[in-house]
Amino acid sequence: MAEHEHVRVAVIGSGFGGLGAAVRLRREGITDFVVLERADAVGGTWRDNSYPGCACDVPSHLYSFSFAPNPDWPRTFSGQEHIRAYLEHVTDTFGLRPHIRLNHEVKMMRWDGDELRWEIETARGRLTADVVVSATGPLSDPKIPDIPGLDGFPGKVFHSAQWDHDYDLRGKRVAMIGTGASAIQIVPAIQPDVAKLTVFQRTPPWVMPRMDRAITGPERWLHRQLPFTGKARRGLLFGIRELQVTAFTKHPNRLGAIESLAKANMAKAVKDPELRAKLTPSYRIGCKRILLSSSYYPALAKRNVDVVASGLKEVRGSTVVAADGTESEVDAIIFGTGFHVTDMPIAERVVGADGITLAEAWKDGMESLRGATAAGFPNWMTIIGPNTGLGNSSMILMIESQLNYMADYLRQLRVLGGRAALGARTSAVHAWNRRVQDRMKRTVWNTGGCDSWYLDANGRNTTIWPGTPSEFRRATRAVNLAEYEVIRVRVAREAVGDTAGAGSKAGAGAEAAEVVA
Repeated sequence: MAEHEHVRVAVIGSGFGGLGAAVRLRREGITDFVVLERADAVGGTWRDNSYPGCACDVPSHLYSFSFAPNPDWPRTFSGQEHIRAYLEHVTDTFGLRPHIRLNHEVKMMRWDGDELRWEIETARGRLTADVVVSATGPLSDPKIPDIPGLDGFPGKVFHSAQWDHDYDLRGKRVAMIGTGASAIQIVPAIQPDVAKLTVFQRTPPWVMPRMDRAITGPERWLHRQLPFTGKARRGLLFGIRELQVTAFTKHPNRLGAIESLAKANMAKAVKDPELRAKLTPSYRIGCKRILLSSSYYPALAKRNVDVVASGLKEVRGSTVVAADGTESEVDAIIFGTGFHVTDMPIAERVVGADGITLAEAWKDGMESLRGATAAGFPNWMTIIGPNTGLGNSSMILMIESQLNYMADYLRQLRVLGGRAALGARTSAVHAWNRRVQDRMKRTVWNTGGCDSWYLDANGRNTTIWPGTPSEFRRATRAVNLAEYEVIRVRVAREAVGDTAGAGSKAGAGAEAAEVVA
């Protein structure tokens, strides 16, 4: 990469959001762009998370791009290897390889207010871009809690998103920290091989059966030969989840019947009443993401598994100590403790028009306009930004809505012509977020009585969208220029009649940014 290369658009990340943005840019006729990826391959979270049992909890035909249907999904809920292969296929099918710069981790991005462009420093050099599309995703930076004594643990330690495939767990005593979406897949996958598995559970999840099966050859043949059947299948899956959203967003008390089904699912696999008591949540179902597994509860009931209803407090040599005082000798510690979601590390690397980082601007909580743009950061937008997450459907739906918004944003810049930038008005950002937070007040995520990763350090839900995917698509169909300031480059010329000439900049003049609308 040339030291001073300039592109129209720089996309950060090559997961679903980044690859989707690249496809949409090409469809909009924009080929002057790069995709900056910190790793050595595309795939995002589906490249990084390769732990045993890793799979998606959204049906395959809904967890894919509408513009890139896959008639050959092997299972109704696909595994990590199939989703990663799908993303590689999208990359090749849409000719994205020439645009992708692997091993180009972004170290810093700074807004140049004079030139109206972003200066980007990567691990492989520098470049500038008129527009930055950040698609790093919320599930990209693992979070490991600060546990006293962890540094002195003589065994193996790793996070679920950084699985050490060279370490053999067979016959080992293993501590699994956390009981979230990753942990409930890891536990049944490793339980048959380990000597002892101790599961540290701060809060029990609600778990429903995973209705997974192989998709038959005739089904796949039908989807290949008659593509509308695949679209119909996707539409049915979408419609069911669209109808379910109301219970989560407006009528949480209606979720009681689902709780009864979840308890029946637990009772079927777990006969020990003491263990059932440990595994029964005290909060409304849906407050945390409802997890899907038909093998988690049976694994917990095995003789070589202990469930500690407490979080990990400290490590003393090879001994792990829970907050309730329970001690266990282990050879390996696996953290399934999630990611930096409400404090995204990329925010520390983005310096805006006022010379402050996005992390500083968001010190009291993340907020953006329509989940895409932030005040003080012109021509910068994010895919899967604040309050764009979903509690019961496919994030690909939200990503595609944000791609629509990105496309219209770039069209507006093209119509404006010349060197111009769009900066989200502070008033518009605040107004949008007030509406979002007002709607959030009655949702299950705020009223369900749990402490989830949806909430930031201030207890504010900056993660979930409090409506249906269809509502979000309507809200992001087009850019409303009234919500933005148009910034142009102005030229300050020498005043007529100035005869002193001292410090004058005759001719070309000095350039500076100017808000013109």
